[in-house]
Amino acid sequence: MLKVEKIHHIAVICADYERSKQFYCHTLGFELLTEHYRAERQSWKADLAINDNYQIELFSFPQPPARPTQPEACGLRHLAFSVRDLELAITQLAAAGVKYEVIRIDPYTGKRFTFFNDPDGLPLELYEESE
Repeated sequence: MLKVEKIHHIAVICADYERSKQFYCHTLGFELLTEHYRAERQSWKADLAINDNYQIELFSFPQPPARPTQPEACGLRHLAFSVRDLELAITQLAAAGVKYEVIRIDPYTGKRFTFFNDPDGLPLELYEESE
C-alpha cells in the first residue's frame, strides 16, 4: 500500500489573479514564496506558504468555468484552516470586508468553526483548535 506522508499542496484556480493573491496574502496572511507568469498558458502561478507547513498553489487561467454549487459540487468541498482564537479570526475577516457564517459547534469534537468564501466563492473554513 502507498504510504502518504502529508499533504504537499492544494491547488486553487482563480478568476482574478491579483484579487485572489491579495485575499490569500493580505486578508488571510499567507506568505508569497514564488510567483511565475506562464506566457504559453496565459496563466499566473504562485506558491503560498502557511507557517512553512502547507502550501497553496494559486493559478489563473483565461475564463475558468465557475464553481457549479456550494459546497456539495463534485471535487474539492472546502479548505479548512486551523486557528487558535476563532473570535479574533472572524473579527479580522470582518475588518477586511469578508462575510462569514454563524459560528457552529462540531458535534463530534465540540470545537467551534465557521465558513467563508474566497473571491471566487471557494468555501473556506476556520476551525478553532487550542494548543
